[in-house]
Amino acid sequence: MNTKIEALINNIEKVIVGKRLPITKVVCAMLAEGHILIEDVPGVGKTRLVASLASSVEGAFNRIQLTPDIMPSDIVGFSMIDPQTRELEYKQGAAMCNFLLADEINRASPKSQSALLEIMEEHQISLDGRTMELPSPFMVMATQNPVETYGTYHLPEAQMDRFIMKVSMGYPTPEEELDIITRSENPSFTEKLPAVMTISELNSHIAAVKQVRCTDSVKWYIVSLLNATRGSDLVKLGASPRAGIALLKAAKAYAYIEGRDYVVPDDVKAVMSAVLSHRLMLSPKGKSAYPSAEAVMEQVALSVPAPTK
Repeated sequence: MNTKIEALINNIEKVIVGKRLPITKVVCAMLAEGHILIEDVPGVGKTRLVASLASSVEGAFNRIQLTPDIMPSDIVGFSMIDPQTRELEYKQGAAMCNFLLADEINRASPKSQSALLEIMEEHQISLDGRTMELPSPFMVMATQNPVETYGTYHLPEAQMDRFIMKVSMGYPTPEEELDIITRSENPSFTEKLPAVMTISELNSHIAAVKQVRCTDSVKWYIVSLLNATRGSDLVKLGASPRAGIALLKAAKAYAYIEGRDYVVPDDVKAVMSAVLSHRLMLSPKGKSAYPSAEAVMEQVALSVPAPTK
């Protein structure tokens, strides 16, 4: 069932070297009909990963550079009067596509960031009393730089909760870096990747992911993880019920990628940190004892035994 998914991942690996796990998580988010936030330092391939995924699937891809002067109308569109018919006519914004790259999302003003809330949750645009459905599938792939604070705005918790996953690229190993700079000498390295999957095929895979089975014992494991985040003294604000739904969807997608039509606890563990960490607000004790929310999440998960049946 995952031959096409394997081909998709391999296609992206032609230009993203040594990052199979982040690639798999991005594909996992796509199959779960979720949005993904890629956070890392400049120059490690965040934007290239997103563009490579979009070009590997035959869908509409738009990119918007979220600078402080970006307006909500640039994202969702606007209405203007047609001089001939004298009626309001909708002009599409960047969000009217299958894959929306929101580059440097934390540089947009809170007013513009709020324009993403409805489209990420409802997959629709409400404007001047009209509601426009977005194409299916629809996915927001956002990037941000965690080390710069000048000219950036903090993403509100409501928006962070709408990203099914947050992943990091990380620096390559010396051997991988040598491979990257060697490949960069070839002109084809910067060319657009060929598509290996159609939108129709992608929708079929998404429908198949929804049919992946998950037993009550694994669902109880997910619920126990959520409650562990809420009861830990390392966490000030724990994971929401929406986070539990996201974790189940991501686990199903990961199981599908692994070639199974049922979820096992290892699938939940594989995506747990990426799904839950960015939704947590750490307590002062958590911030002082651990370097990141991911480390806190891994520590909290140790107190929850995985089901054995």
